[in-house]
Formats: sequence, structure tokens, C-alpha cells
Amino acid sequence: VDIMNRVWCRMQRMLSVLLLCTVCRAFFWPTLDTFVPSGPLRRTLVVGAAGAVASGTAKLQPAVAQFPFSDIPAPPDVGAIPDDAEITPSGLASKVLQLPPCESEAECKAARPLKFDKVTVDYTGWQKNGRMFDSSIKRGQRATFGVSQVIKGWTEGLQLMAPGEKRRFWIPSDLAYGDNPGGGRPGGSLVFDVELYSVDRGPRVPTPDDVSGPPSDAEVTASGIASKVLKVGVGKEKPQSSSTVTVDYSGWTTDGRLFDSSVLRGRPATFRLDQVIQGWTEGVQLMVVGEKRRFWIPGALAYGDNPSGGKPAGTLVFDVNLYQIQ
Repeated sequence: VDIMNRVWCRMQRMLSVLLLCTVCRAFFWPTLDTFVPSGPLRRTLVVGAAGAVASGTAKLQPAVAQFPFSDIPAPPDVGAIPDDAEITPSGLASKVLQLPPCESEAECKAARPLKFDKVTVDYTGWQKNGRMFDSSIKRGQRATFGVSQVIKGWTEGLQLMAPGEKRRFWIPSDLAYGDNPGGGRPGGSLVFDVELYSVDRGPRVPTPDDVSGPPSDAEVTASGIASKVLKVGVGKEKPQSSSTVTVDYSGWTTDGRLFDSSVLRGRPATFRLDQVIQGWTEGVQLMVVGEKRRFWIPGALAYGDNPSGGKPAGTLVFDVNLYQIQ
């Protein structure tokens, strides 16, 4: 009788574990795809949690709070960009879902984050087939990060928003993770709903007064590059197209938007002159060490008028300080 009792008790424990595993699989497995890749780690999490509950060392409720049961439903237009969406030259499409509280366009523009700011947002992301792959709302925790520390589509899109605004973005694959990314990241075009709560301002580089076009006293080369010396350098040596140079620089579009700056990164840039845009290759060869010069580079010698990958379009303005020639 004692043996039969022990066997019966073991069978009851085994049935309890199997039942809990079934519950875990039914409720947790779909959401684990978002947080834990397939493989031994996910099996360890689910079976380990079930075993802990069966033994009385853990409770099921904390796991329920950490992994909500259902995904956030995809919007009806997740599979195609609607006709009333705005589309930027890079191919980023967006639609305002909730207007910000600013009272004028000028006020909204002044409130928008720039590339070197930090933002706090809520967001949810879906693939075009409607599968949700990430959501700060589902986790119950807003996300804070640098505008330049995310995928290119986010970096560009966040700069269109003011605090209090909510937008839906359709981000092409070349501004996201690509068509066939590794590491469990979603491939292809992605759709995000983003609500911007706050902007933490980073350092600033003043926008030049003449950013919209070169002044009358600027030098102009035969190719169309305009430039003006801001600080006189020393010596006579100028770099060649194959030279390696060390510089500090800041770059703006002609509407005054700063898109890149080694000054704000706090680290000068070193590169070969034949490995950058044509306007840089030609323009920096006009300089001597210690010189600072402003360039107005036409789109044909920069990234073109309709570049891909979030690159700035049209004429670009650069302030360049040459430190070293190698």
C-alpha cells in the first residue's frame, strides 16, 4: 500500500507539471517570441518556471505581469501606405495620429528634437504582415534614447515630431534593419506608432547666418563649390586627393538643419580624402593646416537630390577645421 501511495503521489506531481507546461505554452509562448529567441534559453525559462510553481518556490502571477497575454493589434493600414501620408525624399512615410499642443508651426518646429538630443517615447512596431515584434506599451515602460542611436528611419522621423505628437511611420527596409537581418531582428519594411513625450536637449552648434546660400565674397571653383575662409591657417602645404586628414566639421542642409557634427561627438574625424563625397575631396585640398573654411557643396558633389538611406539631399553646408595632413 505504501508503495502504491508513493507511485500515486509521483503521478500527481507529474500531471501537475505537465498541466502547467501546457498552460505556459498556451499563454506565454507567443509573447516570448518578442523577448527571447528560440532555443535552449526559452525552453529553460518556460519549463523552469513551471517546475518552480509546482514545487511551491515561485508563483505564476509575476510571470503574467511581465509577459502580457496578447499583442497590440496591428492598424488596418499596416500593409500599405495610405494616400494621405507624408513621404520624405528618403522614402520615409508618416501620418499624424495626434497633434502636438503647440499653437503655431514655428513653435512646433522649435520644439522638435535634433540629431544629438535624447527623447522619451512610447512605441509599437509591426511587420507588414501585421505581426507585432516590439512594444514599449506592452512592456509598460517608456523608452529613452539618443535620436542618432536608433535605425535611420527613427532618426529622421523623430525630427519631424514635437512633444505630445503621435505619428505612424512606414519605414522602408533600407532605413530599418534591411531585408534579411540577422540576430532575430525584423526584416523588410516596418510600421511604427510613436508618441513623443519629452525632449532632452543635447549640445548645440550655432547655425551659420548664411547657410541658405553663399555670400557674394565667397570663392567658387569651376565645379561649383563655394567656400569662404573663416580662420587663416599656417604654412603652405595642402593635402592631395590621396592624403589622410584629421578635421573637425559640422554639416547643415540649406534650411538650417544640422545633420552631422564631429564637434558634438567630441572627437575629430580622420579619413582619406578619396573616400568621402566629391565636394570634400576637392574642397579640403584648398586648405592648409589650422585653417577653418565654410563650404557650400552642390547636391551633385554631395549625396544628390534624392539620396537613399537617410542621407541629406541637395546643397549642403560644412564648416571644416583642418588639423593634420598625413
